[in-house]
Amino acid sequence: MNFSRIELRDLAISAIVLGFALGGFEGFFQALLIVAIVFLSHEVLGHKLVAQHYGCFAEYRMWPMGLMLALITSFFGFIFAAPGAVYISPVTKQRFAFTVVHLTRREHGLISIAGPALNIAMGIVMLAASIVWPIALFMLAARFSAFLAIFNLLPIPPLDGQKVLEWSKLAWATAIATAACLYIATIIF
Repeated sequence: MNFSRIELRDLAISAIVLGFALGGFEGFFQALLIVAIVFLSHEVLGHKLVAQHYGCFAEYRMWPMGLMLALITSFFGFIFAAPGAVYISPVTKQRFAFTVVHLTRREHGLISIAGPALNIAMGIVMLAASIVWPIALFMLAARFSAFLAIFNLLPIPPLDGQKVLEWSKLAWATAIATAACLYIATIIF
């Protein structure tokens, strides 16, 4: 997996801004750790890795307006976070030429569900860890992971949910129901 300097910069800025939005100055480092685990893995290990598996070019780009929105809304007790996205192109550069990959609807759906699915899996692991070892960081990571999955699975363009729903209604319903149950579990425990 390759990263450009611009992509690394955008990932770092997005993580820092989200860390401040979630934790403020007092809880910044704890929030930054959660963001690093949950958000960065959603984008990089989820969308980017799966897109590259299918032969696409994939790179994260921050959305400055979305980052500002996250900071501003955090002052009102909630966070609307739209820090950026992994941009995917079916055109990849080879040594002396370009290759165009033709994604099927299923492959496009799998790329889209990869981030939320990873959040659900990580949320389940973090919830289990918080039950075994009652450390607040585990529960916060589980809750943020579930929330991020639910938010991204909303069937509103350009969010992941719209693309997943176009591919498979069953996959979308299963994913959003699982994420919702996970979120509720983080409140109950």
